[in-house]
Amino acid sequence: MKFEMLANTKRVLMAAAFFGTVSLASAQTDKKETAVKAETPANAEKTKAETAETTQVAVQTTPEIEGLKKQVAAYPKDAEALSKLAVAYQNASDWNNSLQTWLQISTLLPDWAPAYYSQGIAYQNLKNNESAKAAYEKYVAMVKPEEVEANKKNLAYAHFFIAYALFETDKNAAKTHIAKSLQYDPGNTDAQNLSKSLNG
Repeated sequence: MKFEMLANTKRVLMAAAFFGTVSLASAQTDKKETAVKAETPANAEKTKAETAETTQVAVQTTPEIEGLKKQVAAYPKDAEALSKLAVAYQNASDWNNSLQTWLQISTLLPDWAPAYYSQGIAYQNLKNNESAKAAYEKYVAMVKPEEVEANKKNLAYAHFFIAYALFETDKNAAKTHIAKSLQYDPGNTDAQNLSKSLNG
């Protein structure tokens, strides 16, 4: 049983390296706009309406999703298949199912940091910024020192989002997170601008 879990973990890591890098990187471009838009008080009511609308929209499925759902139904603890399914949902912008699948992966592999990053993406696209912040905080805490180099872009974004979320409530913590974000991605203009706002 333990061997099977280790084998699944290795396969998930390989699948994430292949699938996650492309998908998660593309999701990052959408997140900045979502974070800025959803956090402004003027858009609070609009955000609630958009959240309700998002949950009511009919989700499109694909042959890939249907095939992976069958595979997961047959082998519910196959972390590799779950990872591929979560990414397929993400690519289809089916954020509810993507989130549920990433949560399932975190139950199977509670120490696997990329699942928490992906939960942050899903929560953010579902306009649940508080849960997104918590997922990104978990991701930041879970990345092992030997994994930092490979995760710099995602760590930079996670710290940026956390800093942005803390901007109004805890400036000191926000400053710490934005400094970390810039440490991982010094050329990020959004992070530079937020840093100026926090330190200005």
